[in-house]
Amino acid sequence: MAKLQKSIDKRNALVKATIELVNNNGFHATPMSKIAKMANVSPATIYLYFENKQDLVNKTYIEVKAEYTKYAFETYSETMSVEKGFEIIWKRIADFKLKECENAMFLAQCDNTPMIDEASRQEGIKHLQPLLDLWARGKKEGLIKPISDYLLYAYSINPLSFLMIIQKRGAFQLDKTHLEEAYQSAWSSIKACK
Repeated sequence: MAKLQKSIDKRNALVKATIELVNNNGFHATPMSKIAKMANVSPATIYLYFENKQDLVNKTYIEVKAEYTKYAFETYSETMSVEKGFEIIWKRIADFKLKECENAMFLAQCDNTPMIDEASRQEGIKHLQPLLDLWARGKKEGLIKPISDYLLYAYSINPLSFLMIIQKRGAFQLDKTHLEEAYQSAWSSIKACK
């Protein structure tokens, strides 16, 4: 049992080191040797858990995306109205991005660069299915603009990454009023005009 826990701890240390180094140095400036050193394991140990650097980053991305979406949808129910459901999901995503800044920054890096392979990217999208289903219901009910889900995401969810980055830099401090204003802007950017 202790051996299994030690193995889990090593793998978790590798994932944590990958997130931190990619966030600080970028994908290409993060060699396996640095990841191993930061995780306090030998470079050969990495290959017990991952095939190569691409596999390590892809698996880390999927794990972090799963954590992110589990948190985002934890208090959401499909029985909620479209507007209430979107508000719950949006505010949980905001909370995650501001509290789990390192993980959120890693996802933002992955989403904005070609470092993640397409299979892993598609796996990551599957984790967003409850939001995509909510938008489909909203479009069907005439409450959400009948536009691409990519555009809905770009206008309503992606601005949170920008807000997270400027807060991390200390340029702007988000308070409850700012978050409510950001939510209202997100909702009005995707709701259908009636």
